[in-house]
Amino acid sequence: MNEEIRELEPKALWNYFTDLNAVPRPSKKEERVIQFMKDFGNSLGLETMVDEIGNVIIKKPATQGMENRLTVLLQSHLDMVHQKNADTTFDFDKQGIEMFVEGDWVKAKGTTLGADNGIGVATIMALLAANDIPHPPLEALFTIDEETGMTGALGLKGGMLEASIMLNLDTEDDTELTIGCAGGVDVTATGTYTSENAAANATGYKLTIKGLTGGHSGMDIHLGRGNANKLMNRILYLAAEQFGVQVSEIDGGSLRNAIPRESFAIVAVSQDKAKAFEDFVASQKDILKKEYNTTDPNMEVALETIAAPTQVLAQDFQYKLLRSIYSCPNGIYRLSPDIENLVQTSNNVARVLVKNGEYSIQCLTRSSVDTEKMDLANAIKSTFELTGADVTFKGQYPGWTPLPGAAIVKVMSDLYRELFEGEPHVNACHAGLECGIVGGNYPGMEMISFGPNIRGAHSPDEKVQISSVQKYWGFLLETLERIPVKV
Repeated sequence: MNEEIRELEPKALWNYFTDLNAVPRPSKKEERVIQFMKDFGNSLGLETMVDEIGNVIIKKPATQGMENRLTVLLQSHLDMVHQKNADTTFDFDKQGIEMFVEGDWVKAKGTTLGADNGIGVATIMALLAANDIPHPPLEALFTIDEETGMTGALGLKGGMLEASIMLNLDTEDDTELTIGCAGGVDVTATGTYTSENAAANATGYKLTIKGLTGGHSGMDIHLGRGNANKLMNRILYLAAEQFGVQVSEIDGGSLRNAIPRESFAIVAVSQDKAKAFEDFVASQKDILKKEYNTTDPNMEVALETIAAPTQVLAQDFQYKLLRSIYSCPNGIYRLSPDIENLVQTSNNVARVLVKNGEYSIQCLTRSSVDTEKMDLANAIKSTFELTGADVTFKGQYPGWTPLPGAAIVKVMSDLYRELFEGEPHVNACHAGLECGIVGGNYPGMEMISFGPNIRGAHSPDEKVQISSVQKYWGFLLETLERIPVKV
């Protein structure tokens, strides 16, 4: 199936992407892909090193005649988000991604594709391996764990790189030149709870919400897509109020940086209210499908009769939990007052797990203003502390302050107009890019991010556009030829 990908142009890039996608590379489990990249650099006879945290650095001298140009750092991250559809059987720890071509797009069979950021990694590999592409001195930085904490970039030390310009290849629209991004913080509420016996002769149900569109919790947060955790809580809150529903378990969402597509709950309902509850869920299904018809047309809300659970949440705890999740902000918190249509601050209620006497609510709070990011994080903390939860902040990373006057921004903007006879969209984005972190140890480095059209990142709908990869590849090669000389 993946062989047809190898025939796409530019062949070197697509072949390296195919090789990379054969290597399992979830965040925090990058040992195999680190070795893969180390072997790759050594096979080319290039200076290759792995720093103490696991980032791979490969350096390549300039081609003849370009030795006097500024050194360029090409940067992408090695890890990928592992997501699959509920009905897809796939072992991310053992299997390579199964890809196919559909029209002008490369997709994966029921899983994430890994184009984020595998296309960037493959691009750099193709440049490092080429002997017929003019380029200035190159440094390649392949970071780890970008998707779940950016610990690779955070652990990168100063003094290892000499580049004056950094090209980050992690943007997902080929008309965009990104020069700034949001920072983030992981907010986690955890605790224990007391269970009690379910009502005698209760009817048990499994409530399922699935088929939502999901997507990237930064780049797609402004699209208003349904959050399965919030929608599940909405139903449970109303059901508890109207029918005395007792919750036994909740399991929704998966990764902090993915908008939750699925949620499951086990509940008990007294027999005399069972029929009314079933009718209520049917009505909620119609309401939600109407509300989210545009953004989540494949949403499913299903109710299945099962054996009644023997243990449910203590009534007082259930009351507090459902209200705290209801109160927790989700989606856009504030738009930028300075940059049109830029989400400045947001939160994603990413994971809700309530089971066996323990509960965890995981959020990813983002903002391009660090003080506002922490203000929202503190608001979320306060909400869950009212239930008695222990709330922690981890994985903080800074935003990237835009420098629109940087020389590389002018070079690439002018080149874009020349090549494509259109105006590039020079912008800041709400996703987390590693530029701001790298810049902390290399403050004099000019930075810009760009890439091909990737849609549905962080979801099984992820796809990358073939013609856009060709456009982006040509743009990159022309950019390397126009890197300024050293002063």
